[in-house]
Amino acid sequence: MKSILTALAAALLVAACATTVSPTGRTQYVGAVSQAELDQLGEQAFAQMKAEQRISTDRRQNAYVACVVNAIVQQLPAQDRRIAWESAVFVNDEPNAFALPGGKVGVNTGIFKVAQNQDQLAAVIAHEIGHVIAHHHDERITRQAGASGALQIVGAILGSRYGEGIGNAAVQGGSIAAQAGFLLPGSRAQESEADVVGQQLMASAGFDPRAAVNLWQNMIAAGGSRPPQWLSTHPDPQSRIGELQSRADGLVPAWEQARAAGRQPKCG
Repeated sequence: MKSILTALAAALLVAACATTVSPTGRTQYVGAVSQAELDQLGEQAFAQMKAEQRISTDRRQNAYVACVVNAIVQQLPAQDRRIAWESAVFVNDEPNAFALPGGKVGVNTGIFKVAQNQDQLAAVIAHEIGHVIAHHHDERITRQAGASGALQIVGAILGSRYGEGIGNAAVQGGSIAAQAGFLLPGSRAQESEADVVGQQLMASAGFDPRAAVNLWQNMIAAGGSRPPQWLSTHPDPQSRIGELQSRADGLVPAWEQARAAGRQPKCG
């Protein structure tokens, strides 16, 4: 009974959401929350991270990251450029980075060990911004909302039959999972898509798209027998490098055109 109700509630919620097409042609289900709500969630999550984690006071590091972010943002669609983008450098040895709705970008100091120049750093940051402009957070929350909506129905039924405590426990358990999911890495399909979008963005911003290949080679080497956490949900590293290399060759003309047009970042 519970599984049937869960499936029904999820199906009804998804049907109420919008269908759109991702930058690479995938069908996406989005719209469980508004863009304004997504932006607010991103801002709240970012503020919480800044309050709980140590932020680098190194002016060179902060300026370096901000320079790369700003160069990439200039190549975004108009509605995304209008956002007040903000970046922060967190003192953390894990080579990681993220971007959130609302124009928030975070980079760990550990990323500088593997991103050895501005082009490689741009590969990381453009990939993360790619998640935002491809509406991956909206897609994930919409998917999670299906489960959440189902839990509300199941919780009400379980509560009426077995007691309010059991019903509340079912709903609360789902809420915790949904909150955690906002900052979790995306699916492999989303990661591959962010690679595509990010490499296009970095080339149009004047960063060498071939640096994405070097960046991932460095990431794998840094991980040794155990890849960094950032790679945990990503596609097979060697296959990914092959795809990045193949796209890079095709994006070199766009990179050269960008530089000829004066887009020549000098971030570090």
